[in-house]
Amino acid sequence: MTRAASLTIVIPAHNEAAYLPRYLPTVLASLTRWEESSGERGEVIVVDNASTDTTAEVAASFGVRVISESVRSIGRVRNSGAAVADGRRLFFTDADVALPLEAITAAAAAMDTGAVGGAIPPLYTPKRLGARLLCAYWDHYRTAHGGAQGVAQFATAVAFNMVGGYRDDLFMSEDVDFFNRLTAHGRATAAPVAILDELRVRPSTRRYDQWSSLRMLWWQNPVTARLRLSSPRMWRHWYETTVR
Repeated sequence: MTRAASLTIVIPAHNEAAYLPRYLPTVLASLTRWEESSGERGEVIVVDNASTDTTAEVAASFGVRVISESVRSIGRVRNSGAAVADGRRLFFTDADVALPLEAITAAAAAMDTGAVGGAIPPLYTPKRLGARLLCAYWDHYRTAHGGAQGVAQFATAVAFNMVGGYRDDLFMSEDVDFFNRLTAHGRATAAPVAILDELRVRPSTRRYDQWSSLRMLWWQNPVTARLRLSSPRMWRHWYETTVR
């Protein structure tokens, strides 16, 4: 009989058939490294979010579990994956994010030693100087404010359920909101959140490379990132007309 997974990686994916072959192997390699060192088993769940390409088929070709979520809401997609997860530890990343080999091992160790969850910061390497400066600003902002981006967040299943998961009515900054609530839960229960600063995940820079620096500055600044977060029209560039 196959052992139940004790850690689940959830990956939302909308029309990511071109990116999964590049990034999913890094997730599987990191999971395998943890499995070999821990003797435990993990699973990967790709949540196909109303894709119109072969995202589901490509994901399945890597031997991962694929489920469907038709509603275009990143919070809902992550919650759908968590709802069917076997693992008592949850790790959330995106379909265009490369994980370092030690990512899953480090996240599991943090949770095993008392953290309710945490995150691995991203390292963006866009081509243009203006985009690189914007990424550097956000890295400083997150460090100064104790936040964490959703490209690589993790939590125990207990803590995830206690805080109610991700808000599915937010079309932007749902990851910031989740991490704030997870941090507050940790403080209330005298358990930390762990920012694994010794590691970095590497997201794709497709939006930074295809949009102008001014356009990115407009959409990615602390003021705009708080505007009309429940409006799908306001954030349609991240959903209906997102860069591929």
